Amino acid sequence: MNMSIYFLLIGIPLILGLWAQFRVSSTLKRYKKITVSSGLTGAEAAQQILDASGIHGVKIISSDGMMGDHYNPTDKTLHLSEEIFSGNSIAAVGVAAHECGHALQDQESYALLKLRSGLVPATQFSSQILPFVILGGFLFHVTNLITLGIACYAVLMLFQLITLPVEFDASARAKMILQKMGIIQSPLEVEGVYKVLNAAAWTYIAAFVAVLGNLIYLLLVRRNER
Repeated sequence: MNMSIYFLLIGIPLILGLWAQFRVSSTLKRYKKITVSSGLTGAEAAQQILDASGIHGVKIISSDGMMGDHYNPTDKTLHLSEEIFSGNSIAAVGVAAHECGHALQDQESYALLKLRSGLVPATQFSSQILPFVILGGFLFHVTNLITLGIACYAVLMLFQLITLPVEFDASARAKMILQKMGIIQSPLEVEGVYKVLNAAAWTYIAAFVAVLGNLIYLLLVRRNER
């Protein structure tokens, strides 16, 4: 296959992903050093947001597991990394509020969140078998394995595509509610939360572009194998 096509479909998404990771890590590093004037920790801000929204069945947990900061709609738990849970920085309240945004989506039975949650088992299965499928397909030139790889990437692409509006909506809710409740007040705090959440959004975009690039690449490989 033409190397320019390979770079376009695989190389550019990889560079975008690395850039997105650098941007979010550098932005978080900067705003973890700036304390919010309200003095609230991420956990306290999350609890206030949930209470104000009439959500009383969600448990806020300090977690340093591989999943990091996330909301689990299955068992109604909001997981925050230790820095976010205990920190009283702009980054801490911004990230905590974003995860609360998912709890608000769950409360409202937000359709795309429910659809994404329903895709989790298929996504996990596809991710687990994909390396073996792709390796076998390329090593032994088995078209059926490449086709199975395409199916796996299609599932992952659908999941990432649905993730985009789910995450953007959660961030929009976080930005609005933090200001409405006075958890962030100064222009610096507002700017910081916006930058943290906007930087995080690029990681979701990069993930979608990467999966899409791999899917198109495999489709071209299968066409050439025939």
